[in-house]
Amino acid sequence: MSDILEAVPHEERVLIFDFGSQFAQLIARRVRELNVFSQIVRHDLPAERVAELKPKGLIFSGGPMSVYAPDAPRCDPKIFELDVPMLGICYGLQLMVDALGGTVRPAVKREYGRAELHISESSGLFDGIPSQTIVWMSHGDQVETTSGDFIALASTDTCPVAAARHLRRPIYGLQFHPEVSHTREGSRVLRNFLYGVCGCRGTWRMSAFIDRTVAELRERVGSHRVICGLSGGVDSSVTAALLRRAIGNRLVCIFVDNGLLRLNELEAVKKTFEGAFGVELHTVDARQRFLDALRGVTDPQQKRTIIGHTFIDVFKQEARRIEGARFLAQGTLYPDVIESGGTRDGPAATIKTHHNVGGLPAELGFELIEPLRDLFKDEVRKLGAELGLPESLVWRHPFPGPGLAVRCLGEVTEERLRMLRQADAIFLEELKSSGWYRKTSQAFAVLLPVQSVGVMGDERTYQSCIALRCVQSDDFMTADWSHLPHELLGRVATRIINEVPGINRVVYDISSKPPATIEWE
Repeated sequence: MSDILEAVPHEERVLIFDFGSQFAQLIARRVRELNVFSQIVRHDLPAERVAELKPKGLIFSGGPMSVYAPDAPRCDPKIFELDVPMLGICYGLQLMVDALGGTVRPAVKREYGRAELHISESSGLFDGIPSQTIVWMSHGDQVETTSGDFIALASTDTCPVAAARHLRRPIYGLQFHPEVSHTREGSRVLRNFLYGVCGCRGTWRMSAFIDRTVAELRERVGSHRVICGLSGGVDSSVTAALLRRAIGNRLVCIFVDNGLLRLNELEAVKKTFEGAFGVELHTVDARQRFLDALRGVTDPQQKRTIIGHTFIDVFKQEARRIEGARFLAQGTLYPDVIESGGTRDGPAATIKTHHNVGGLPAELGFELIEPLRDLFKDEVRKLGAELGLPESLVWRHPFPGPGLAVRCLGEVTEERLRMLRQADAIFLEELKSSGWYRKTSQAFAVLLPVQSVGVMGDERTYQSCIALRCVQSDDFMTADWSHLPHELLGRVATRIINEVPGINRVVYDISSKPPATIEWE
């Protein structure tokens, strides 16, 4: 597919310069939620390239460093000569002021968390916003002087320049974070910038994305066939549904049953894609092959490595049987691309290597198709709904690539997987029937590598323990444990102990991320 930077209409593109903020992707999502297309780019993107892209506006993200540090990230100074509206957030504000003659110094009193903002100029960015409102601060430095080129728009009790604008240029800055939900009027501030300052019209729509992507896929694929590896998750399923709409029966899906799936997962995939969509689906029963490879292995990283290599071997064997296939499709999302440093104008640093299907395209001689590479997770869900995927699939909680192997702590055996699979199914069933499944971000059961004493009837037992994990999260970078009703947890525990042979104890994980992770392995 063509570079999304060239495909999106120029008049509706806003570039977000990434200076290392943990919230850069959240800014991009908030902008898109306001129906304006956003693209995260390197902080040092040359002004010449920016001019080529003809953005409607620029947003400078926050960052962990001080602008006066010798190795602090900087933008191309020529960017300030462009006649493009700019909004600096936290570090972004400080960078703008520093670059244009002001000074930034360590604050006498650092601000982290909620603060009361006092607005002195209610037009522009703060149009329609109360003169006092709550914002979210996270800074140790602050603007000390503005060289007379900026005027303060708002302050807090300890930060005299909590918002500012340039006197002659369309440059604005905020010391607080409008993208986080804790800032009450954050969305309104961003809307005022996008629509009031930048003049955006809000043309970014999922329906437009579908039409454009379908046309591009048809043109690129031509008369060839496309192989798509289905996992049963949202990303690969939406990828398959989009390709089905674009190229019809020239799509071939491969589903590898590795024996590490949730209860009835294979049946659900067959019902959706063979039944409702009429897709040619090749299912490979490799359960024993994976179990044999995992025998005696307890180290989680070794499990992942074994599963990855085995999957590639199985997939390659099946893919070579499909005649006329030239392309391999995978459900890469925009965060994967950014974290991998995989775009021409994306952030330079590689955070992690994307590994949806490993090195399969190169090994098999296929060309790679990634139709979701410009979307965030919430946008993929909207896309799936518009494509007619069942709600149960669209809103399915994330499931790890190695499957139940990394939720079966210790050795992975058929018997231990049976206990885990049944307990997990009970937990999810009760969450759905109680209405809590859609209220939470991710929920699952974990089989612990310990046994404990219990009493069933008049007999002593020495059996396994299940841990339940349920979290709330917007972006999965941080997460808090879900405060499920005690009655619900009690019902789940009772059912698991009564219905799953080999389990006599259930515990609930109440740790947050950080310091814990969401998955146990």
